[in-house]
Amino acid sequence: MEQTNNNEKIQQLTSLDDEAIRLFRASIAAGKHWYLGLLEAVGRWSSAEENYEGRHYQYLIEGTAFDWQLLAERLCEAVDDLLPEKEKSDFLLKGKPPLEITKEQFQTLIGTTKYRQYLNYYYGVTVEEALLFAVKDEVRKERHLAAIIKEDDTTAEAFTRIYAETQPVLLEQFRKEKHHRRLRSISLSELKQFTYWLFMFRIKYNDKSRVASDTKKALDWLNRNGYPDRFIITRPITGGGKR
Repeated sequence: MEQTNNNEKIQQLTSLDDEAIRLFRASIAAGKHWYLGLLEAVGRWSSAEENYEGRHYQYLIEGTAFDWQLLAERLCEAVDDLLPEKEKSDFLLKGKPPLEITKEQFQTLIGTTKYRQYLNYYYGVTVEEALLFAVKDEVRKERHLAAIIKEDDTTAEAFTRIYAETQPVLLEQFRKEKHHRRLRSISLSELKQFTYWLFMFRIKYNDKSRVASDTKKALDWLNRNGYPDRFIITRPITGGGKR
């Protein structure tokens, strides 16, 4: 994946991935299951980010964390007329893949490099977000037991417990370091980048045992709330693979 910050170059990079989309369409037309074709297209994709139809897509954060679900959304849009509506909707909106595949199959289809980058995103963004939710739940339970009702600032307390600093201070530090504009709101793209930055911040300033404990807490929260790594299932592909 090539990464660039030049808007003109970003726009040009999309042409490098036309072949991935063309082959994706061709594979569906030839009878291959669209989800397998999608993963192969993900493996062929080269752009780290692009501007497409008025929207900016950033697939690679810091050159190391691959937001494959965002790319999957983009690719599904490109072949929307060929996809079964319910399967596509379940996949994009509910996180329910139409086929069961193993981690090994997933890695083979998207490639080893992208798989490593995907794991970086999973732990650096998905799991990091879960850690914040898990600690907020702890704060709520503590306050409930103490008959204290302060729901509005559970996020502030959670940030302080996890990162030993407040969210506004950390966001300002992140934006200054990354040369982002200081806005009153935060976009989804910037939020993902900020979350990954928080993950790196936590790794840098906490000891290994604390990092491991927090990571386990986050993974436990994901499993309890029905959000494991849903795109990879432990059983192999079965059936004929037809759409």
